[in-house]
Amino acid sequence: MEIIFTSDETILKNIDSFEPSHIFKCGQAFRWDELEDGSFINVAFNRVFRVYRDGDDIHLEGVDEDFYNAHLVDYFDLNRSYLDIKNDLSKDETLKEAMLYGEGIRILNQEPFETIITFIISANNNIKRIKNSIRDISRMYGEKIENPYGEYYAFPTVEALSKADPKDLREFAKVGFRDERIVKASQMILNGEVEIDPLFTMDLELAREELMKLPGVGPKVCDCILLFAFKRSESFPVDVWIKRVMEELYFKREVKKSEVAILGREYFGKSAGFAQQYLFFYGRDNKLGVK
Repeated sequence: MEIIFTSDETILKNIDSFEPSHIFKCGQAFRWDELEDGSFINVAFNRVFRVYRDGDDIHLEGVDEDFYNAHLVDYFDLNRSYLDIKNDLSKDETLKEAMLYGEGIRILNQEPFETIITFIISANNNIKRIKNSIRDISRMYGEKIENPYGEYYAFPTVEALSKADPKDLREFAKVGFRDERIVKASQMILNGEVEIDPLFTMDLELAREELMKLPGVGPKVCDCILLFAFKRSESFPVDVWIKRVMEELYFKREVKKSEVAILGREYFGKSAGFAQQYLFFYGRDNKLGVK
């Protein structure tokens, strides 16, 4: 990969496995918005920036060299060889078609607290409502970010959300029954009742137990958070689409979600999270298992 820096843009040339529509529309992050021209705009690390493809080049607009090195190398998982991952997973013939379909997927390494709260909001919810709630919560409790693209706000700090009124979250951010869970989870993290920093390295099952102490964090939400915020690529989140895909392609029968999660972790090992993203994107788009 070749990198070109200008004062307000970073261009990635000859980068493998980086297709914006695959990365930003595979259900792992909720602040990416697709614009009419096919580009995507995002708020992360107190910065608003735009990403688009021009031929073989990926443009990161609003990203200078310092911001790129400080945040986006890790955020876009650019130090990892996705070709190696695909070579490893391609031993499974069933997965090959899914990897070809979503060949441009990368797993985003997102800010932990924000990811915890956004996936609590995501439970039994749809993408449009999730995105609207996150936007409104950021407007209500986050800091406004100066930028050339429009009105954007940083995601609130744990301190700010720990003091939020659940009634306001329900009325103005339309989070429904998740209102008290958001505030309580923020308080538990702030006071150290649940420590999140050790989740990067502790035993996976212990990490799952710790994270599920938070209200609104069940098995699926927990596995999503571990995969998308704590770099736990051995995690295998199971939602309705993954359950259908795994039943159709692997089990050949109906099984419990817990069985799917266990098989995914055991079968795909340290690359389980990557396999999950390929299968999710492929299965959802092609409606596998839908009767």
